[in-house]
Amino acid sequence: MLRLLAVSFVALVALTTSSLASPPEDPPIQVMVLGVYHFSNPGHDIHNTKADDVTTPQRQAELAEVATRLLRFKPTRIALEDDADAPGLTYAKYHAFVPTDLGKDRNERVQLGFRIARAAGLPEVHAIDADGDFPYDKVEAFAAQTAAGKARFAAIGQQIEASISEFSALQKARSVAALLAWHNEPARIRMMHTLYNAVLAFGDAASQPGAELNAAWYLRNARIFAKLTQIAKPGDRVIVVFGAGHAYWLRHFVETTPGFQLVEPARYLVDAKR
Repeated sequence: MLRLLAVSFVALVALTTSSLASPPEDPPIQVMVLGVYHFSNPGHDIHNTKADDVTTPQRQAELAEVATRLLRFKPTRIALEDDADAPGLTYAKYHAFVPTDLGKDRNERVQLGFRIARAAGLPEVHAIDADGDFPYDKVEAFAAQTAAGKARFAAIGQQIEASISEFSALQKARSVAALLAWHNEPARIRMMHTLYNAVLAFGDAASQPGAELNAAWYLRNARIFAKLTQIAKPGDRVIVVFGAGHAYWLRHFVETTPGFQLVEPARYLVDAKR
């Protein structure tokens, strides 16, 4: 009996010592990657969505509802798709923001980023975009060398245009929250990324333009995420507002990087979607 008590005591001491020796883990950095369509129609992409005017009273009411929903996430940082213009990857343009800008500036950085940051009482907004090459023209030139290549390349473009047409139809009947929920469906994000994988077929022993395009796109998104890691601290809750095309890789980095935790926008937008 005494021996059993002694063994139990030693085991208890060892367990207690082990617990004391292990420092508590840092709370995770929760990241919501909010893939968006470009509200202001900048026309910078190869295939461009035509967004309607988000400064109308109806869309402004819908955007206010989006902000209310996303504020339930209790964000501590907002990171936007632009180049930083102040130290610490911060965005000085945010300091000039006034509520009347919401009726004039269609850009999603203002309509979502600034709106949510101001409502959350955040003193700063971060800008974490990164330069990157996108050698689309080389893929197009390679595809043009053969009839089969032209047809395959055209088919990829047709799939993208079909998605744009689908969005245009949805825009007539859905709220902004519902449109954002559509863009951020995980299955849809994966499906759209397969179009990048389809480009890998364009190449031969002499050149690999499809692989180079994919590598360049990966590198740009890796740089963006690297900047996110440099501004976020344990326990932060970050909303990353970027074009929906970035969502696949940014979500991938969040899901596979220790200390980070992905938060689905649908948890906050799903009611509007339904």
